[in-house]
Amino acid sequence: MDSHQKQLHFLMIPFMAQGHMIPMIDIARMLAKRGAKITIVTTPGNAACFERILARAVETGLSIDLIILDFPSKEVGLPEGCDNLDKLPSLHWASKLFQAASMMQQPAEKRIEELNLRPNCIIGDMVFPWTINIARKFNIPMISFSVTSCLCMLCWRNVYSSNVLENISSETECFVVPGLSKRFEITKAQLPSKRFLDQWMEAEKGSYGIIINTSEELEPAFIDDYKKLRDGKVWCVGPVSLCNRDELDKAQRGKQSSIDEDQCLKWLDLWKTSSVVYVCLGSLCNLVASQLIQLGLGLEASNKPFIWVISGAASASEELEKWLKEYGFEERTKDRGLMIRGWAPQVLILSHPAIGVFLTHCGWNSILEGICAGVPMVTWPLFGDHFYNENLVVNVLNIATTLWVEDSSKWGEEEKVRMAEKTVEEDGSSYINMTMFMEEIMKLGSSD
Repeated sequence: MDSHQKQLHFLMIPFMAQGHMIPMIDIARMLAKRGAKITIVTTPGNAACFERILARAVETGLSIDLIILDFPSKEVGLPEGCDNLDKLPSLHWASKLFQAASMMQQPAEKRIEELNLRPNCIIGDMVFPWTINIARKFNIPMISFSVTSCLCMLCWRNVYSSNVLENISSETECFVVPGLSKRFEITKAQLPSKRFLDQWMEAEKGSYGIIINTSEELEPAFIDDYKKLRDGKVWCVGPVSLCNRDELDKAQRGKQSSIDEDQCLKWLDLWKTSSVVYVCLGSLCNLVASQLIQLGLGLEASNKPFIWVISGAASASEELEKWLKEYGFEERTKDRGLMIRGWAPQVLILSHPAIGVFLTHCGWNSILEGICAGVPMVTWPLFGDHFYNENLVVNVLNIATTLWVEDSSKWGEEEKVRMAEKTVEEDGSSYINMTMFMEEIMKLGSSD
């Protein structure tokens, strides 16, 4: 590898899940637009998901290459071709996916050694602590990428490093997260497993710095708290979805849509401004059929036009499909309902003026996309960081309402949209943070 270079070279290793890969690809394009070279390490199936948007990026002159590695699914007992969290028969198989991913370390190292241009740093997903070993081998900085809010990261870190759980007897008992400048309560049940936290903290502690898809305007107090803990080596560069300016970019984020994008836009054009309910509970939706049936009945009873995205395990539910067919749901709602089974072009949909409300599972990407589109949100958290994100947007930012309360929060969409857009403009905090991040990596390279 050539170690004498002026062009910054970022080696990116995203986790194999849509919610992790999409923002990582956005960051890759943002860095490449500033003149950096990007190399992304991934697998054949995941590379195919982003083929269109990366091909367009390369056509415009951006320097983005792929290192495609075979995924050892058979070796760990996964079905052939299961190289993404969304493809697993059940989330119970997730540990096998992580096991297979860790086996990619040595093949990745071999391919990195063959690169003509030495990477200045690795940007790796925080759920892959083994990427730290690669950074150490090549003596380059490790930058961990987080797909969660800064608040969520801070909560996990502070709970992990304290003894606060010793006095908590119930899984549902609320307790105050220690070390925050603002009071914030969670329950033990809302924490990840100890095994996950151990791996997460290994990545957090072993990283030179952290890059986060958030902005200083959204989480000022929590970002300040986290920067103090990490000696300032925290760069908030989001919302990264705003780098997708034209409709093709918005439509082609992630895997191939389950609906023709033009057909979707034409359907939305039929409706008045802010009249359509958009329901999407994430690509890993784990609700049982009975809950989804009640949701469907609620959409029918609302007499409002709606788009209902059914994905994840729910899209393969025989019980749900049986009900949809026997009840005749799509026939009964055909004049005002659009169902999408599988992947939906969410940023494209949310940016349409007909969308009036967004029922969301509170995945951080979805929260940011809702904020950027200025769409009022109703929250239905399912697992993981969803509960922290709900608490943030409902109780701290006051820009959403929970499904379980009667009083709606007031939504200042114009103010919040402008705030989000300003962060990524040339004088915005996220744009400046990206500049500072690149300057930091350049400085580290010149000091070798």
